[in-house]
Amino acid sequence: MTRTPPGPTALTWTLTDDLTAFLDRAEAFLHSRPALHTVPLTVTDALRRDGLGLYGDEPPVFGVLEQDGTVRAAFFRTPPHRPYLTALSPAVADALAAHLTDGGHRLPGVFADHATAAAFAGAWHRRTGASADLVERKRLYRLDTLTVPHPAPPGRPRVATAGDREQVARWYTEFHATTGGSAGRDPGAWADARIAHGGVTFWETPDGTPVSLAGLFPMIAGQIRVAPVYTPEPLRGHGYAGAVTAEVSRAARAQGAREVLLFTDLANSTSNGLYQRLGYRPVADFAVYEFA
Repeated sequence: MTRTPPGPTALTWTLTDDLTAFLDRAEAFLHSRPALHTVPLTVTDALRRDGLGLYGDEPPVFGVLEQDGTVRAAFFRTPPHRPYLTALSPAVADALAAHLTDGGHRLPGVFADHATAAAFAGAWHRRTGASADLVERKRLYRLDTLTVPHPAPPGRPRVATAGDREQVARWYTEFHATTGGSAGRDPGAWADARIAHGGVTFWETPDGTPVSLAGLFPMIAGQIRVAPVYTPEPLRGHGYAGAVTAEVSRAARAQGAREVLLFTDLANSTSNGLYQRLGYRPVADFAVYEFA
């Protein structure tokens, strides 16, 4: 079944669980705005590298909105997590909500740019009666000119290796517990995948004790996203997070990334201030809604 939103030109949503078919249609569209599309780019890249079972047992769902054979928007969902939507007008968001409800889909919420998330959450509420609560506001930042903290805290950066697997997995779990989210992946598998491509860096004290961690997604479409950044609570306030984030930002640039990106929680003024001091500048605001 297809659903056409109001307007003079036909726009059609198509859903699939086939990652290759989705990327055949949507990849050029996703690459056209690599910063704003960093989430679908990095997640589909991870699924392509590591398999469709990466985030759970239920198969992912992908969708494209096409007009005369041209993709205008896309979304994906890796159950049991919330779907991610690229930018949609209110009418198109309503058409997607109708398409999904007609197909019997049950959603726990939505993640998208602020306007799109609000429009879809409202449409979902109207069509299902489920309450839609704004639970997180995020800001996407892009690195401009990197400013390395000076003086740096005592110690040095070190790229994590296979011998650090247990520590990386534990801190991945702690990071999500601290931020109130779900880890989404098996911590050990996440650690293995990140370590394999050099995607985790520690800041270590002079005696070699890790005190902070910053991760990098692999580069795709010329962009690299920094995530996660984590310092255990007893070790905060010493400049470790700033130092390790500066190091992975430098490393991303050295890999040839045209855009180095990261998300922050807008409720955390400390991290927002830190990243701006390092040279990150706002790109767009995003929102996460939870459906009852």
